[in-house]
Amino acid sequence: MARAQPTLDLSPKVSDEVRKTTCYMCACRCGLNVHMKDGKVAYIEGNRDHPVNKGVLCAKGSAGIMQHNAPSRLRAPLKRVGPRGSGEFEEITWDEALSIATDWLGPLREKQPEKLAFFTGRDQSQSFTSYWAQNFGTPNYAAHGGFCSVNMATAGIYTMGGAFWEFGQPDWDHTKLFMIFGVAEDHDSNPIKIGIGKLKSRGGRVIAVNPIRTGYNAVADDWVGITPGTDGLFILSMIHVLLKSGKIDLDYLARFTNAPVLVNANTDSGDHGMLMRDQAGKELVIDRRTGKPAPFDRKGVQPDLSAQWRHGGYTHKTVMNLMVEKYLDPQYAPEAVAEQCGIPAERIRAIASELAKTAFDQSFEIAQPWTDFRGERHETMRGRPVSFHAMRGISAHANGFQTCRALHLLQILLGTVEVPGGFRFKPPYPKPATAHPKPHSGVTPNAPLDGPHLGFVQGPEDLALKPDGTAVRIDKAFSWENPLSAHGLMHMVISNAHAGDPYKIDTLMMYMANMSWNSSMNTSGVIEMLTDTDVTGDYIIPRIIYSDAYSSEMVAYADLVLPDTTYLERFDCISLLDRPISEADAAADAIRWPVVEPDRDVRGFQSVLCELGARLNLPGFVNADGSAKYSDYADYMVNHERKPGIGPLAGYRLGPNGLTSGRGGVNDGQIDNYIANGGFFVEHVPDDAQYYKPWNTSYQKWAVDMGFYDSPQPYLFSLYAEPLRKFQRAAEGVGPHQPPEHLRARLKQVMDPLPIWYPADDRGQDGYPITALTQRPMAMYHSWGSQNAWLRQLHGVNPLYVPTKLMQQHGLADGDWARVTSPHGEITVPVMEMAALNENTVWTWNAIGKRKGAWALDDDAPEATKGFLLNHLIHELLPPKGDGLRWANSDPITGQAAWFDLRVQIEKVDAPQQSQPQFAPLKSPVPQAPETLAWKIGK
Repeated sequence: MARAQPTLDLSPKVSDEVRKTTCYMCACRCGLNVHMKDGKVAYIEGNRDHPVNKGVLCAKGSAGIMQHNAPSRLRAPLKRVGPRGSGEFEEITWDEALSIATDWLGPLREKQPEKLAFFTGRDQSQSFTSYWAQNFGTPNYAAHGGFCSVNMATAGIYTMGGAFWEFGQPDWDHTKLFMIFGVAEDHDSNPIKIGIGKLKSRGGRVIAVNPIRTGYNAVADDWVGITPGTDGLFILSMIHVLLKSGKIDLDYLARFTNAPVLVNANTDSGDHGMLMRDQAGKELVIDRRTGKPAPFDRKGVQPDLSAQWRHGGYTHKTVMNLMVEKYLDPQYAPEAVAEQCGIPAERIRAIASELAKTAFDQSFEIAQPWTDFRGERHETMRGRPVSFHAMRGISAHANGFQTCRALHLLQILLGTVEVPGGFRFKPPYPKPATAHPKPHSGVTPNAPLDGPHLGFVQGPEDLALKPDGTAVRIDKAFSWENPLSAHGLMHMVISNAHAGDPYKIDTLMMYMANMSWNSSMNTSGVIEMLTDTDVTGDYIIPRIIYSDAYSSEMVAYADLVLPDTTYLERFDCISLLDRPISEADAAADAIRWPVVEPDRDVRGFQSVLCELGARLNLPGFVNADGSAKYSDYADYMVNHERKPGIGPLAGYRLGPNGLTSGRGGVNDGQIDNYIANGGFFVEHVPDDAQYYKPWNTSYQKWAVDMGFYDSPQPYLFSLYAEPLRKFQRAAEGVGPHQPPEHLRARLKQVMDPLPIWYPADDRGQDGYPITALTQRPMAMYHSWGSQNAWLRQLHGVNPLYVPTKLMQQHGLADGDWARVTSPHGEITVPVMEMAALNENTVWTWNAIGKRKGAWALDDDAPEATKGFLLNHLIHELLPPKGDGLRWANSDPITGQAAWFDLRVQIEKVDAPQQSQPQFAPLKSPVPQAPETLAWKIGK
């Protein structure tokens, strides 16, 4: 007889209700279905209707429930009562916390607003936080980009009006060859996974250039294990091959780039090396029909790429002529660069050949008419099915800006930007650098700053300098040291403030920036700076206000802690004014909203800023009668207008005939409209505007209607970047704005208007032959992921991965320990062999190592005993050069932190009990997590 079987409910009730919002576990900002049971979060899945992830959800997103319930969540505002770093706090009320902040900040605003330095980490509300800082009046504001990927963003915008990641994406439906440079798994992960799946299903190929073969690189058809920091040389060598073989898109270059623009050859002119223009300021080309100069955008003009113009006793050449002269130089031949790049010459030629064959031999057309900015109608759109993507791996070097520019030059020479099958911009991009604000630094006590903090410098006249030539900003952004630092230099704030270079500050206010641990180079040094006192016993950085949702390492060094919510308890605005979630064929933005209410005395930091702004009587945050203008961040999201008709949210605005998109009046029910639509808004690009966006009259009109700009803004891609030439000319002694003598040679070298490559070896690293890198795993994002109970099971420890050659040289086996030494410090860590790794490179996962006492983890947690950071080996300054100056460990053009230029030695050592260095455990303001973390939602 059959045994009696239990009755099982094979379809248990998952939830009582589904609430749709936006993920915050990384910067993808995917759509979520949050299943609720008995008023609590029971389960999280992807939203199939969402434009970003289309229902796909990664491990991070699914584990958001553990982030929301993390034991490390802060419980209430905190006031320090012991020495800084002791972790001794008392809980206070919000009224007391905001009163303390007001008492500290009010006098600064009245007399010296620049004494407040306000810097935010990887938050997603930078248009709002910068607006608050601008109204406070301090010039010292920036977000995390200066130590993340400002080289990528800046190089892209100066070259072509947009960059990778949030600015654009491959044309996944048509591309046949996808080439990636320096891409880890943490950025844009779900869209890239979906896209690679589409590509491979059609038989397309992936080429991955990265010293480390993990993630996307592991599924690539070809992996190029390049020597770190030589990507730019490799790219310029491929450009050499393409030019020499004539495999470039001449028609594209002539129509849409400044390749045919004339460059002034008059060496006696103050405009030598500048682009030639007519009286209206339009760039001049030689028209093939007449053989005479003409403005680039004149109707019917046919620019001549190879023209020369004899005028005024000088022969003026086109940008194209200058590029051919530069890149056909034998120094860029594959045989000349192969050893340095670690790539055989024949392989460089083969990859260049494959790019060309795919772009040109597999070219195709889409039967879609469109009209360009010269008024010429085109019956089809020509496709070049090659696309590229790159991220931090090529960006975080001292030559990263020019390397990124070189990659964009490669794309453009192949004609693969804004065409079918190539790289496509995401609205509101493309926008040329000239369409963005310039940085402002005019400080007036008790008044707002004279404009936005960050922007795109067009020449030396735009630098943020005092009359004596010293930097206005505490991070020295937009100074001669870092002229094009569009995202600021967050990694230099604490060091500069401690050194009083260029001046001392009073209050450091930070949000989501774990600067005492994984978000800072020179970790031990930064800890000392945060706790250092002067001869009177006062802290050198007098006051620190910090906001975080969790008990991170940075909390212990704050004087006042403003506890943030988790992302499921807050209002947020993923805005077209900031970091939108657009796709190439549609503009999109999104919100977060409190799907649950906090069970602790915490508040969303943006809402706290609204109240603090009102208490400080900041313009923009108070009404004419002095009352608070916004009750909270949700109120700001709906009612704030950056200019008439343009607000933080582009969807569901009020027009003359009801709801409208882009431009429109305030709609009191806007957030409800978003919630009803799944937490997002989408407006599709018209069919005839899908491609050629910078030059397509239909797209330009649509962009104006949406409020991206006020009038059509067609422009040429800047293969020759004139702002760089302006700095070069200043270094040559031309013009009223002159750099300090010690920077002239550097500016002449690095500010080349055509992409170049230079080694980043002048760093006191002789005798340190191995490059050491960090990389973020797909299952983690910055430091908050590695406290997550589910995600810790994937990455609880992080060995140092060592290539086979070095393992054998040093007698190492898996599980052994090695001492890793740099010019700055040393660590002792466990090692593991990895064959798919550049033979002179070691690496580890970033931000896995934790300090004891932080994040509510047990002192014996693997993250605290075997986990580690490479940050201890990196310094924010280069070794002294004997000139008495402080030289930042940064790209000399943008100031991006040069994390990936780290060089080390390794040696086998006896296994210690724990990884080294170890720091004294922090005293946590929250209880240690229970050994078993479990709960049940519902019956």
